[in-house]
Amino acid sequence: MTALKDMPISFPGLFGDWEFNPDPVALHIGHGIYWYGIILALGFLAGLLLCMRQAPRYGLTEDNVLDLVLWAVPCCVLGSRIYYVLFYLDLYRTASGGLDWGRIIAIWDGGLAIYGTIIAGALVAFFYTRRKKIRFGALADLCVMGLLLGQIIGRWANFINREAFGGLTDLPWRMRLWVSSYQSIEVHPTFLYESLWNLVGLLLILLVVSKGRRFDGENTWFYFLWYGLGRAWVEGMRTDSLYLFDWTFLGEPVRVSQALSILLAVLSAFMLFYNIKIRRRSPEDLLVRQLERQTAETPDNSADPDASQTDAESSSPDVPPQP
Repeated sequence: MTALKDMPISFPGLFGDWEFNPDPVALHIGHGIYWYGIILALGFLAGLLLCMRQAPRYGLTEDNVLDLVLWAVPCCVLGSRIYYVLFYLDLYRTASGGLDWGRIIAIWDGGLAIYGTIIAGALVAFFYTRRKKIRFGALADLCVMGLLLGQIIGRWANFINREAFGGLTDLPWRMRLWVSSYQSIEVHPTFLYESLWNLVGLLLILLVVSKGRRFDGENTWFYFLWYGLGRAWVEGMRTDSLYLFDWTFLGEPVRVSQALSILLAVLSAFMLFYNIKIRRRSPEDLLVRQLERQTAETPDNSADPDASQTDAESSSPDVPPQP
């Protein structure tokens, strides 16, 4: 079901007859500058600033973050679009069955998939760490915080576009959308559910998980566990999901993103258990701890009186021996 993008949005259970009717196009220039792109850009910038601020706590530098971003941004946009188009390919076919390339590249009309972003970003980060000889787990732990903040903000782009909403509901926080000029529906605001779920996840990483990290990669596995559980729950409410063949679970059809989310959550729970309970990883093995030890072990001549004396003697002018 598709909602009209030029009709108002309202929350009748919370705000009565008050309506909000945002134009998806912020500036009507050329193809238009869409709020969708502006909000995603704001999410990206906020995530970038967070990563740059947190980088030293993971043994990394701001330059590491900026270098990675230069490669990751175009690759992630491309990856998220390819993922979306592949799984919704029928939406981009012409009447004759061919591909409508004009619609495929029309990213300004929406159509990005977060799992495509994650896959592309992970690949770029992997090759970047191999080239720079830094630890992948440490970089991933830093990046998932920026990713979460970007998702928190980015989901509001779906709100402006009247998309990614859930099924019918009569809950007090239901959202009213219009599917025609005379017919409205009241649905779950799943964009809001996911945004709030990610906000809680980010706070947990910043305030709890990262402070007790025992191995590089712990933030990352917690992210996939937390996001996987939340996305599996939210995806079950959405009406625009791609279904996985004719499979059902507890009488409900299985969605592709839902199945992937559950698999990631299970894998992440296992990896956390394995590293914490079986391998019993120690915080001393973290990249940032190793760098701190290397810095502490580096000789400092200014603190060595013998070295200082030697330096002083070597810098003194030649004095003839006394008789």
